[in-house]
Amino acid sequence: MKKFMMTLMLAGAAMSLPTSSALAVPVFDSANYSQNLLTAARTLQQINQQIQSLQNEAQMLANQQKNLAKVDFPQMAALEQRLQEIDRLMGQAQGIDFRVDRLDEQFRGSFPSSFDHLARRDARVASAKQRIEQEMAAFRQAMSVQSGIVENVRSDAEALKAIVEKSQGAEGGLAAQQATNQLLALAAKQQFQIQQLMAAQFRGQALEQARRAQGEREAREATRRFLGDGKA
Repeated sequence: MKKFMMTLMLAGAAMSLPTSSALAVPVFDSANYSQNLLTAARTLQQINQQIQSLQNEAQMLANQQKNLAKVDFPQMAALEQRLQEIDRLMGQAQGIDFRVDRLDEQFRGSFPSSFDHLARRDARVASAKQRIEQEMAAFRQAMSVQSGIVENVRSDAEALKAIVEKSQGAEGGLAAQQATNQLLALAAKQQFQIQQLMAAQFRGQALEQARRAQGEREAREATRRFLGDGKA
């Protein structure tokens, strides 16, 4: 009986042991592995291309930022201020000034077409003195404008140097265009100064010629009045 029980126990233990089946053995699928490896390689390539595209876009944005970067030009305010100083000197014209609406009235007052004032010696002297003073004031004002422009030329040379340095160091197109605009503004400002100087100088010359012409007219009229009509 004991032997029989021992036999049963050994049989049960043998039955409880795991049995390996041929179907449970793992099998390596080389085709599937190759396909998965190829898919992973393609995915990695796409990720690298996307990263490169993002880097290119970032560089493009950086270049655009440089291209659109602005440059400060404090010289422009100085140019405007110096041009305003020349305008102020032009506005100090005395006698016959540069106002068109008052030109005819002022010219007739200084150079009258009638000769009634020749009857009195003091009136003739006062009229001649007024014309000489106007002429001297015109030349003095022209010299003031010349002095102001000469001073501005020195300042403009420094401004030109600063603008050129910023133009050469410009990183983008907008900065270079700004520098070009500043150079054009400097050139225009100098042209304005030349025009104003010519206006002041020609004004003095015109007054001088008008004074001489007026003196000749008055001299002829005085001679005619002195001689009379030729009858005693």
